[in-house]
Amino acid sequence: MKFAVIVFPGSNCDVDMFHAIKDELGEEVEYVWHDTDNLDQYDGILLPGGFSYGDYLRSGAIARFSNVMKEVVKAAEAGKPVLGICNGFQILLESGLLPGAMRRNESLQFICHTVELMVANNRTMFTSLFNEREIIRIPIAHGEGNYYCDEATLEQLQANNRIVFTYTNNPNGSVSDIAGIMNEKGNVLGMMPHPERAVDELLGSADGLKLFQAIVRNWREAHVVNA
Repeated sequence: MKFAVIVFPGSNCDVDMFHAIKDELGEEVEYVWHDTDNLDQYDGILLPGGFSYGDYLRSGAIARFSNVMKEVVKAAEAGKPVLGICNGFQILLESGLLPGAMRRNESLQFICHTVELMVANNRTMFTSLFNEREIIRIPIAHGEGNYYCDEATLEQLQANNRIVFTYTNNPNGSVSDIAGIMNEKGNVLGMMPHPERAVDELLGSADGLKLFQAIVRNWREAHVVNA
């Protein structure tokens, strides 16, 4: 499986993501610059954390207009797995690939520590290797991770099992403890915590590696069936 790590001006977790895929997962991966106009050669698309375009206006608001985002939308519509982490999640929200918005953390402070997440839905291409309601340890690092959506959107997310991860001790004030959500088709996941920073016990946790392994396993199973 071949992954693209999308690099925007201001991305700073792209190297972490690259390392997770190449060295821990053992899959093919390339950095792809924000002005790229074709992602056809890639099987999975990864939007890393950071401060794209300096987070001017709102986090992800400028990156949403980058040339490559047209291709990210195209890949999502084609059913390819698309994962946005932290700033990548914010970009997915700004681009309309996921519903809702991000606000400043309730504390109005940047927070950076390891949190416990509950796997709210383990029947996805991203979480199929986790147990239902499994508690995992993943780092967070954000100033605008307070997920918000209106009541109608929240009801839709809940009714369709599109809330994938929730915080056990909500660190930022997110609606309904939400840490990660997916689209209706189930191939686009946005999450604030950083699984790419939890792929080896030397980092304090290897819980995040299962997420990337699940993507690869489900992608390969789908392509064997369709071959």
